[in-house]
Amino acid sequence: MYRDRIRLKSLWGKVVTPEEAALLIRDGMTIGMSGFTRAGDAKAVPLALAERAATERLKVTLMTGASLGNDVDRILTEAGVLARRLPFQADPVLRKAINRGEVMFVDQHLSETVELLRSRQMGPVDVAVIEACAITETGGIVPTTSIGNSATFAILAEKIIVELNLTQPLDLEGMHDVYIPTRRPFREPIPVVTAESRAGLPCIPIDPSKIAAIVVTRKQDSSATILPPDGETRDIAGHLIEFLDREVRQGRLGRSLNPLQAGIGTIANAVLHGMIDSPFHDLTMYSEVLQDSTFDLFDAGKLTFASGSSITLSAGKYAEVLPKIGSYKGRLLLRPQEISNHPEVIRRLGVIGINTALECDIYGNVNSTHVNGTQMMNGIGGSGDFARNAHLAIFVTKSLAKDGRISSVVPMVTHTDHNEHDVDVLVTETGLADLRGLAPRERAETIIRNCVHPSYRELALDYHHRALQRGGHTPHLLEEAFSWHQRYQQTGSMQPV
Repeated sequence: MYRDRIRLKSLWGKVVTPEEAALLIRDGMTIGMSGFTRAGDAKAVPLALAERAATERLKVTLMTGASLGNDVDRILTEAGVLARRLPFQADPVLRKAINRGEVMFVDQHLSETVELLRSRQMGPVDVAVIEACAITETGGIVPTTSIGNSATFAILAEKIIVELNLTQPLDLEGMHDVYIPTRRPFREPIPVVTAESRAGLPCIPIDPSKIAAIVVTRKQDSSATILPPDGETRDIAGHLIEFLDREVRQGRLGRSLNPLQAGIGTIANAVLHGMIDSPFHDLTMYSEVLQDSTFDLFDAGKLTFASGSSITLSAGKYAEVLPKIGSYKGRLLLRPQEISNHPEVIRRLGVIGINTALECDIYGNVNSTHVNGTQMMNGIGGSGDFARNAHLAIFVTKSLAKDGRISSVVPMVTHTDHNEHDVDVLVTETGLADLRGLAPRERAETIIRNCVHPSYRELALDYHHRALQRGGHTPHLLEEAFSWHQRYQQTGSMQPV
């Protein structure tokens, strides 16, 4: 019975259909919607919006935590509802609309969106649509499998629509730590000093009079597509584990390492999975997305605690973990993404950040977002939050893409998300480049020797040697810097014909 989950009885009369709730959203509004990397997203009201758009003009600015599941971004895009989208997305249909210029996409560091809202540099938020597993006796909203930006959306919004999802287990209650920083310039330090630190409340504290509608849903989160480790990702994990083991032997890290962070996706998940067979123990995580590997490490006895902003799992792992999520209580915390990704906390804890590069160049600059410098993929996400502030900023990628027609290490990246100053270590299946303390010329030699695939290594060496003759602190041949990309566009391969 859904009323058992609405513990403030005065809200029972606010239960309506998705279509009725969606009428609160009007053309031109800014909507803050829950959801962080396919977890804990609103699932019913967005579909009702799309249906309305078939008969009336309805354009909105949509803010979320990160990407949405259940094809919500696709459906809203096809219905023409999205005028502006931020701060992250991962839907192929929306991506094409962004690259055609039909939807204005604002690519932001995930820690910054609500800071801009709170300081009134963006916004205001007209309506917040938040998924919950319960509403407390005081009207507090208990989130589900993510917090993301939901707390600040709800606090700042004029009206709130709660999607009460009955498929989300009540055992999630108590796993959230909702801490909202005080306003600048008089902000106190964030009281998170370990991955386990509790700083806030187990629910989103709001004035219950702002809850304008409650929609009861029964739809599960979308599962993530996470491929099992393959030979190349196992090699990447092996190189990284060997490097971290060397850091331990040299006295720079302990056997429990520092708190780990890993970006979303198959490669980062596989790298963390490799920690199961590593010499490290009593590991902790201070991350944003908790993936399959988090629970594999828990079950293997390697991981003692994990802090994140969402739980995003493959279909098999979702079916395995969610029914017994209560067994992980005491070892899991979900935080607002401005806390999970906060520079102050990341630097204080000395996080080891492991994120995926789309491409990198011979000097260590990393492109995480744009194909050929112009075509947006998903967005920078939280990688910049961690790279700039981590104890170790590590980027991983396979050395080749498109069956060897593309080298992931190029003379110059076509778009820079993380410049050379923020990148400590690059890893591909061919090897690892430790870039700390190296000048640009030394970085290039190290990256080419260790990270470039053998089929492109001579090309990279030739480019670098000829650039050295030209001179400069960071030698380049400007007329050839993007020649590999141009060749791919012209012939379908970066390899010379």
